[in-house]
Amino acid sequence: MRGPGRWAVLAALTVLAVVMMFPFVIVAINAVKSPAEYSSAGPLSLPDGLYVQGIIDFWQRVDFGQKLWNSLLISGSVAVLAVVLSVLNAYALGIGRVRGRLSILVLFLVANTLPQEALAYPLYYLAKEFGLYDTKLSMIIIFTVIQAAFGTYLLSAVLGQFPKEILEAAAIDGAGRFRSLIRVVVPISRPTLSVLLIFFFIWTWNEFFLPLIFLISNDNQTVPVALGILQGERYMDATMSSASALLGIVPAVAFFLIFQRTLTRGITVGAVK
Repeated sequence: MRGPGRWAVLAALTVLAVVMMFPFVIVAINAVKSPAEYSSAGPLSLPDGLYVQGIIDFWQRVDFGQKLWNSLLISGSVAVLAVVLSVLNAYALGIGRVRGRLSILVLFLVANTLPQEALAYPLYYLAKEFGLYDTKLSMIIIFTVIQAAFGTYLLSAVLGQFPKEILEAAAIDGAGRFRSLIRVVVPISRPTLSVLLIFFFIWTWNEFFLPLIFLISNDNQTVPVALGILQGERYMDATMSSASALLGIVPAVAFFLIFQRTLTRGITVGAVK
């Protein structure tokens, strides 16, 4: 695309980016602004200097380091385990062509459409029965299954188009099914798996409803739960609220930026070369 059309698209994308970034910029500005500055000049004014006491106070008040570790542990574990489970399921469904494949895929599709509100009570009852209530392990298991349902459905369609010639060549070389999966399918599908890993991490990091129900102890709460509870109790002024929001989104944004190239390459290249 050349000429005026190209510049029009570029201008529209620039405006869209500014509109999307504006709330984050306002949050960042107010996070380093003193309460007196906020009261006198309002939320849109620039700070006279860097006031970090609000960030320090919030960090100490909620023990943010512990909440950060809980979110990292749960999100990282879920991302890795869900990708592994998705690959194993999709390999059996997409390449192995197990009996009842279509019915199983429909079941995974239905599982993806269920709202978390419908799952809350059954999962709560099971967690109580197995002694997993108010543990990080319960969240890892639950979200691994939830994310793997989507991953299985997606990868089954991708691996269903996997070139059979490559697998036949691996079989001629003496590779069994498991070795073909590890040495052939996974390396070729790495871009797609990387995309799933990134999305599973971010989706799990942002989860609020189920962790709010299952993680009631202060030592087990995740970042979104800690932010929601503290905001609801109105223990913070406007600048500390901005500081909490900033600290809540920075880790996820940093993770996304670190793996941005991997994400772009995965979407562009696709699963099968």
